[in-house]
Amino acid sequence: MIGIIDYGMGNLRSVEKAFVYLGFDAGIIKTPDEIKQCEKIVLPGVGAFGDAIAILRRGGLDKAVKNAVSEGRLFLGICLGMQLMFDESSEGGRFEGLKLLSGRIVRLDEDPSVKYGGTERKIPHMGWNSLDIKRPSPLFEGLGGDPFVYFDHAYYLETDSDIVSATCFYGKEINAAAQSGNVFGAQFHPEKSGAAGLKILENFAKL
Repeated sequence: MIGIIDYGMGNLRSVEKAFVYLGFDAGIIKTPDEIKQCEKIVLPGVGAFGDAIAILRRGGLDKAVKNAVSEGRLFLGICLGMQLMFDESSEGGRFEGLKLLSGRIVRLDEDPSVKYGGTERKIPHMGWNSLDIKRPSPLFEGLGGDPFVYFDHAYYLETDSDIVSATCFYGKEINAAAQSGNVFGAQFHPEKSGAAGLKILENFAKL
């Protein structure tokens, strides 16, 4: 089963419905024991990094996720869920993440001199944008060039590691997806991204 972690901060039902629509066995999970029973794990999320990581730790979900990843099970972080995969975030202070991959989460630059589409760039980055696929990833198979996906975020990934699989342009190049081994992350919302997003979820489910 594909387990979608419920920690009170995510678009759980829309992610679940997308997998079910595609014909896959998926369900909401809430405990470390349930994580142990899942073949694949999805961590969605909307909200503040500090609150999210505190909730995960309080329920022991952080350790369960790390154990699952170390055992080789497939993991997908979506939006805030992707941000939680990394070392730390500067959102509202400094908070340590799950440290599944190397990188830090920082706020999008609010410099009004940075333009996008002829207008001042607004924070958060909200709406449709095209992906620039940087390296082969099983998530992007069959998508074709420059697929459009839906974003809603004010923070993004900075990393020195060679893990970025796709970027987008929003006044500057932004890391939009990452992958290393059995760990995948999408800063955008595939469950809100139409046919392209469904294809990405299908590719994950079929791995």
